[in-house]
Amino acid sequence: MKSNVLGIVAGVAVGALLGVLFAPDKGSKTRKKIKNKTSKLKKNLKEEFDDFLDAASKKYNSVVDKGEDVLEKEKEKIVNTVNSKN
Repeated sequence: MKSNVLGIVAGVAVGALLGVLFAPDKGSKTRKKIKNKTSKLKKNLKEEFDDFLDAASKKYNSVVDKGEDVLEKEKEKIVNTVNSKN
């Protein structure tokens, strides 16, 4: 899902950049427009990447927590089994 969002953002940015390049304007205006569009793209991509990293981190932590819970339950079962045989 996040890769789709990044792809869409990148596609929109490339489309906007091409529109600026082919628009009949002075070179200085075109360069300024490209600079502004690039800055916006950079900001958007950074935000999307930060969101992606945050989501991945949360999922990783969730998996680790669940794994620790399962491990603890299995450890208790083993201890109870050993204790019941003694």
